[in-house]
Amino acid sequence: MTEKKKDVLQPVDDAARRQAKTLVRTARYASLATIDPLDGSPSVSRVSLATAMDGSPVFLISRLSSHFANLEADQRCSLLVGEPGKGDPLAYPRMTLIGTAENLGQSPERAPERAAVKSRFLRRNPKAALYADFPDFAFWKFATSRASLNGGFGRAYALAAGDLAVPAGALQSLTEFEEGAVEHMNADHADAVGRYAVKSGATSAEGWRLATIDPEGLDMTCGDEVARLWFDDPLKSAQELRPVLVALAKQN
Repeated sequence: MTEKKKDVLQPVDDAARRQAKTLVRTARYASLATIDPLDGSPSVSRVSLATAMDGSPVFLISRLSSHFANLEADQRCSLLVGEPGKGDPLAYPRMTLIGTAENLGQSPERAPERAAVKSRFLRRNPKAALYADFPDFAFWKFATSRASLNGGFGRAYALAAGDLAVPAGALQSLTEFEEGAVEHMNADHADAVGRYAVKSGATSAEGWRLATIDPEGLDMTCGDEVARLWFDDPLKSAQELRPVLVALAKQN
């Protein structure tokens, strides 16, 4: 009689979903695995990363790269996110996303989507402004079909696409509102942004800038550091943003 193999996967709960979303939202880069169309071999590269308003990872790559050609031939790919620290890199949370990537192209119909993605990407990766408009570069958007989260020792989860989904209520209105709100907060309320960073776990309030806002929270940057502050409840419309930010700034 054989002993049944113990299931190492944990039930997916809200804490796992939040950890997974945080890993994606705060990732500065990812390992991108693609398929070589010549012989089906796996090929891995590194890409700078940001997220669209809906949480989809986005990256900017050159047509001259092999992974660009690989994705044009076969959109199936995967991303590995998770920032290792000192010591054993396997002791830190990481997640593999499995899905497909779509070139946002140059069609006029998708111009608003490209503009929103570009704005968010450059606020997270400002040095990319040097080449973002080169004709051989294009933004790609990743659609997750499933994910594997290693949240730490004994904390493995198999996530579905829905576990990473963002509430849709405020997506459109917040997309139209976000860039102006970010500029306003950085120009006129830098002290509040610093308090948000400390509230999220930063050791100092100095030097932080608001980078992106989404219905579930906001992301801030300070040099190479990224911090995320989650809202208590997802926004249902862009009009809810201001009172939420005011309340967060007043909290100790």
